[in-house]
Amino acid sequence: MHPDPLLYIVFLIFTGAAVIATIALLARQALIVSYIILGVLLGPSVLNWTGDAALIKGAGDIGIMFLLFLLGLNMHPQKLIRLLGSTTLITGASALLFAAVGVATGAVLGLPFSESLILGGGLMFSSTIVGLKLLPTTVLHHRHTGELIISILLLQDVLAILMMLWLQAGAGSNQDMAMGIARLLGALAALSVFAYLVERYVLSLLIVRFDVIQEYIFLLAIGWCLGLAELAVWAGLSREMGAFVAGVALARSRISMFIAESLKPLRDFFLIIFFFTLGAGLNLRLLADVVLPATVLAVIVLAAKPIVFRYLLRYAGEEPARANEIGVRLGQNSEFAFLIAVLAGETGAAGHTTVYLLELSTILTMMVSMYLIVWRYPTPIAVRDELRRS
Repeated sequence: MHPDPLLYIVFLIFTGAAVIATIALLARQALIVSYIILGVLLGPSVLNWTGDAALIKGAGDIGIMFLLFLLGLNMHPQKLIRLLGSTTLITGASALLFAAVGVATGAVLGLPFSESLILGGGLMFSSTIVGLKLLPTTVLHHRHTGELIISILLLQDVLAILMMLWLQAGAGSNQDMAMGIARLLGALAALSVFAYLVERYVLSLLIVRFDVIQEYIFLLAIGWCLGLAELAVWAGLSREMGAFVAGVALARSRISMFIAESLKPLRDFFLIIFFFTLGAGLNLRLLADVVLPATVLAVIVLAAKPIVFRYLLRYAGEEPARANEIGVRLGQNSEFAFLIAVLAGETGAAGHTTVYLLELSTILTMMVSMYLIVWRYPTPIAVRDELRRS
């Protein structure tokens, strides 16, 4: 055994990730898929070089907290309200349709109705990471296409948070589900009020006074995120929920975008660990049992999502070309599907079949969707030079 197992595992993760990420970029693939594959290769199912993957699970969970914190930082209330009118119907209708697809798939496979609901919930969302990472900066900040994609993804993120709240309400408890959700919603409301008051009367004053000291702002943001995450646990919520509320509270700040940019490297560091541990936790034997249904489900998602989004956007009055492009860019499952699958498995709300079916179908949709996007539309890693935009 290595004398420092934690350091050894971190070495394996980041050295291996550097190699496999290079291969993934040459193949025009999403990097998060490569991290999952690396986890499978080095984990117990294949080489078993990592030993117990739970050793660094906590570090991966920090990455998820920072991901939700940064999502919250992008949810400026005024901007979100301005875009609600054009995307609420699109987001809501598409979510219901894909939830129905998941429930129907679960019924065909003979899954319990509760697990079919979880499967349907995992299909409701498109990948924020793929959607935003493959948008050129000019599109992201200056074009209507970017605004529509961002608003749809943000609303989907809200729905994902609510679903995670629903899963948490039923975790390991015999109490009535409605009472559990009501209690957690009350805790969430109290946490949100507390976050608003602290941001309004403490954080905003500190930021105004010390905004020229970037190191301090960086530390303040991390402390605020982790502090509210721990407070959320004390209130009966999840750390991820607390981090999300912390981000939304800071979204009104004039330097929220600076905070978001400065925290991205730290977020990416921990997210690499999260997706690696996710892959290391996959059992290839159990995964083999769901290859066929996961492939069929992935094909359905890849075919249906672009069509559904295109139709809804055309109904909302968008141009055909823009509707087609947005449909393709949102035509995959979300990383939130991984979070939902992990949470459902940990709380006992879903068995291994449902968890692996959702995870594998998500990986497949991300891989194929990446190819479609980089071949057809402007991206930082486009196949053709004329489509490559930074």
